[in-house]
Amino acid sequence: MTAEGFLEGRRLQMARGVLLQCIMGGYPPARFYGSDDGDLALVPDPAQIHRLPWSQQPRALAICDAHELTGESSSLSTRGQLKAVIARYTALGLAPVVATELEFFVFAPNTDPTQPFQPPLGLDGRREEGHSAFSISSNNGLRPFFSEVYACMAALGLPRDTFMHEMGVSQFEINLLHGDPLLLADQTLLFKHLLKEVALKHGLTVVCMAKPLAHTPGSSMHIHQSIIEIGSGRNVFSDKAGEPTATFRHFIAGQQAGMADFTALFAPNVNSYQRLCHPFASPNNACWSHDNRAAGLRIPASSPAARRVENRLPGADANPYLAIAASLAAGLHGIEHKLEPGEPIQGEFEVPDNLSLPCTLHAALERLKRSQLAMELFGKEFIEGYIASKTMELTSFLDEITPWERRVLAAQA
Repeated sequence: MTAEGFLEGRRLQMARGVLLQCIMGGYPPARFYGSDDGDLALVPDPAQIHRLPWSQQPRALAICDAHELTGESSSLSTRGQLKAVIARYTALGLAPVVATELEFFVFAPNTDPTQPFQPPLGLDGRREEGHSAFSISSNNGLRPFFSEVYACMAALGLPRDTFMHEMGVSQFEINLLHGDPLLLADQTLLFKHLLKEVALKHGLTVVCMAKPLAHTPGSSMHIHQSIIEIGSGRNVFSDKAGEPTATFRHFIAGQQAGMADFTALFAPNVNSYQRLCHPFASPNNACWSHDNRAAGLRIPASSPAARRVENRLPGADANPYLAIAASLAAGLHGIEHKLEPGEPIQGEFEVPDNLSLPCTLHAALERLKRSQLAMELFGKEFIEGYIASKTMELTSFLDEITPWERRVLAAQA
């Protein structure tokens, strides 16, 4: 909308069904969002209005909440779902703290989607071959791009902790500073948008697919989680002696109880399961462990004040609001019901059947469809609408015949 209209406080409305629009652009049947497909009001968050530094023409972006016209938050809004989970913690005198680690690939333009992605040409005229993991010189060929990324982050007020080259070919990772879950979800969204826009200016393509390259590690969005006591700021995962608390155990148990039911929320696309089922430190399990990257729930080595639980299941393709909401809601479920986790697993291990997770989008959606816990925590309308939208995407994928099928199966008798 125009700057004048925005500053006048003109209300921006949007059809309710847009919140269930699938990635191909279509919509599930209207019964999933109200047969009238009436409007929602988009209410800007005053703290999340940003001038876009990469745009030559003056433009701004406002992150909004989706409200029903009666005033309450829409149950179809993932940002609203996250705010509702945070409010449940607040009612108990608690405040969750999270940080996200986002991985992504930087590629040359890919005009033919039947061809694999390629890394861009570096300043030396060559393409990276994947030997630069954690190198201090690994992004030299992309320095103009990253210089503008850093400048734009500063302009948007996005603090960064560490930036590094990851294991994949032209794959990178940023760690955002820990803080309020809603703020971190907003920052993750803004950062992904920033990456893609700045990349286009530099003739590059940033890809946040979970698994864009075969035989290469995928891209995750690990979520680090702790809980503090409102007022004192004490991490309730550690007692005065620095030992783990019952609350810490209950939180882990809640995560274990919800991970299989919520897999479709953490891994929302067909491609998500390419990452999980060909793991390079991308565990598809609900095991927990002390500092073991093969576990879906890892407890990083830290001081008692920084004791936290890392959920390693979400990919870079996950909706940050929904993934954080689902992870925190599962942990709170464990705290409220005083659930107890299984034993921590160390070293090489076999995943017990009760801690294995769905390994296809179809299986994950079927599990979500049967989940009473998901219905209880997120509401029938949201879960049924989400499943309907994701089922459309899965059907669209299955409507296509892949090059593998033509290459391998056509010659079979």
